[in-house]
Formats: sequence, structure tokens, C-alpha cells
Amino acid sequence: MTTPANADRTEPGQRDPVRVGVVGAGLMGGGFAELCALLGHDVRVVVSGPAAVTRDRDRLRRALDKAVARQKMTAEAAADAAARVSFGTEMAALGDRQFVLEAVGEEETVKAGVFAALDKAVEDDTAVLASTTSAIPVIRLAKATARPHRVIGVHFFNPVQRLALAEIIPSLLTADETTAAARVFVTGLGKEVVQSRDRSGFVVNALLVPYLLAAVRMVESGFATAEDIDKGMTLGCAHPLGPLQLIDLIGLDVLAAVGRALYEEHREPLYGPPPLLSRMIDAGLLGRKSGQGFYDYRAATTAASASASR
Repeated sequence: MTTPANADRTEPGQRDPVRVGVVGAGLMGGGFAELCALLGHDVRVVVSGPAAVTRDRDRLRRALDKAVARQKMTAEAAADAAARVSFGTEMAALGDRQFVLEAVGEEETVKAGVFAALDKAVEDDTAVLASTTSAIPVIRLAKATARPHRVIGVHFFNPVQRLALAEIIPSLLTADETTAAARVFVTGLGKEVVQSRDRSGFVVNALLVPYLLAAVRMVESGFATAEDIDKGMTLGCAHPLGPLQLIDLIGLDVLAAVGRALYEEHREPLYGPPPLLSRMIDAGLLGRKSGQGFYDYRAATTAASASASR
């Protein structure tokens, strides 16, 4: 999930290049691929089809071009990073990968299907098969493979390129060697690591999600407006973003999926998505990515598009 950032990520130490695979190139998978490429790793990304190949390759190039325009890197460095990332649609392309990150939507059956396919495609028995899941117990994904000892949760935070934290979640069947290898790789990306037991929500979302859902219930009840709730938490508690602003950034559908996974595991009412959240999702009001959530972003999106076309 996304969390607010106050500072850019720390600079990583030097590591030998790793053959990295990524399944899914949305915000999380695309950000991870970009970060790995910038740090010199060879990256292959598998997406759902030819249209996604074009879309996600263009998204990567735009992100790198933006970094050049902001003088965060040279044009040469951006071109080198782009050249290290290849896109395709076949899992077989990941056969020689050493670290593979699954970064598809937060749906257990979909993720389990990806791991079953990776088990057949990845030839190296010592490869780390990692999931970015926000809340699904890792053991359920690991059991979709014949090598659950090589499966681990590695939960990054969006934007991956900037936020300094990653959660590492070994299951009951994850080998110590897998956990150690994942930790070495992730810290080599410049991340600080916290390790969690394999319980839905892990550390961060087990604390964050009830807070966010409580803010939705407060709006739903008419107790306070989204604007006043957010002002209270930013000015009164020094949070970088208010809870409703953060929900819009995360995506209402993502928050609901994580909440449902937490509720299924713990059966605590505070984890259940409120009706208002469900109705907004039904209406397509998903937050920033749809242009409207608890706040309206359509004017800003239109202005940005007009500026880019000039």
C-alpha cells in the first residue's frame, strides 16, 4: 500500500547485479522495476498482454524523463536504466531470474495462480519468489508452488522509488536461506527492513487500515467532513497526509481489498469496509487514479494533460 513520505529513500550500498523478474507493472511493480534498473539490475517484466507492454513501457519512460527534467539524473543514466528493463507477456521469460516479485492485484486467487505459473517457469531452485501482498497470508501463496521454502512476502510501499521501508514476511515454511537472501537484496535497494510474522496485515497495515476505515465511518456518519478530518490529523497530529487524502492516494478499491483480507483473518469489525466505501467503489470513485474519490482531482488532471500536450 501507499504511505506518506517525508524524505527520499536512503542511498543503497553497492551490490552485484541480480537477474530480477516482475509480474505486473502497476504502481508497485512498475516502481520496483524502475528502482532495480536504476541500481544496475537486469529486469524482465511480465504483463497481461501486448497493450499492457506498450502502456507500461511508456509509463517507465515517462517516469525516467520526468526525473531527467527535474535534474534527478542525467539523460544517459535514464537511457541506461530503460535499456535494462524488458517487457513481455510470457512467464517463460522469467526462467533464469534470481529474484522474482509478484505485483498483481490484491486478489488471492489471482496471486496464487501467478505463483503456480512461476513455479513451472523459474528454473533456478534457489530463486526467491516474493509477493508484494498487503494483507494476504504468505503461506496461502506458497502452497500454490512445489517449493514453499523459496516463497516469501516482501511488501514495499508506494512510491517504491522513494519510501525507505519494506516488510519481509517469511511463512512457516520459508527457509532461513530465503529470508536471508531477500533481506540482502532488499537492503541493497536502499530499504530499511522490518520483519513480520505471517499474519494478515503484517505490521504496518494491521495498524494503518483500522485508522483509515475509522475516518471513512466518521464521514459516513456525518460527524465531520473529509476536509476537517484531514485538517485535524495533519495540523493536530503532524501527519503528512490526512486519512481521506491517503485513501484517495492508495485507491479505495485497494483499501477495501486489504480490509476484507484482514477481516477474514481476524473477524474484527474494525477491519470491515464501511458501506460508504463499498458504494463509492461501485460508483467508480476510486481516488486519484479515477479522478475522484473523497476529493475531486479532475480539474488538476485536465490541467496536467493540457500542459503536457503543449
